[in-house]
Amino acid sequence: MSEPQTIERVRALVAPIIADLKLDLYDLEFRGGTLRITIDTPAGSTAGVDLDTIALATRLIGREFDHHDPIPGHYTLEITSPGLERTLRTPEHFRREVGKEVALRLRDTTNSDRRLQGVLVAADDAGATIRLNDGRVDDDRPDGAAERTVAYEQIDRARTVFTWGPGPKPGKKAAKPTSKKELAK
Repeated sequence: MSEPQTIERVRALVAPIIADLKLDLYDLEFRGGTLRITIDTPAGSTAGVDLDTIALATRLIGREFDHHDPIPGHYTLEITSPGLERTLRTPEHFRREVGKEVALRLRDTTNSDRRLQGVLVAADDAGATIRLNDGRVDDDRPDGAAERTVAYEQIDRARTVFTWGPGPKPGKKAAKPTSKKELAK
């Protein structure tokens, strides 16, 4: 059985289980004897998949595979969430992440723009548009930010970029009030 046939057979078995858990089947990958099934909360959800849900999905999918073994021979089953920095491989992945920062590595290019990073502003079935954050300026745009539309065929790798927000410095104590007025607050 070819790899695409194996993936489709696995998809047919796991999709109903994942849907019953009110989750999305984010990605399927079979490489090097490891079947990696990536599950996620529905698009637009603020919470991610927790460890208990991954454990439950692993048990249910494992039981289904025991009854209808979709892969001949030995393999390792891995159920995971996409994580904070998600790999983007399909148009649906890109559509889910519009508005977020992404990094792209392009296939052979004739210019020096092999790596791009910026905010994903649009995605459709043909490609994605990135508002570049490398300081380039586009005088034709009101905000001056340069954008680049890239066809999916040109993309070698893509992922979201997680940026830590500002937080308190470790070991820094809160400022003590210095006046009676501040104490009354």
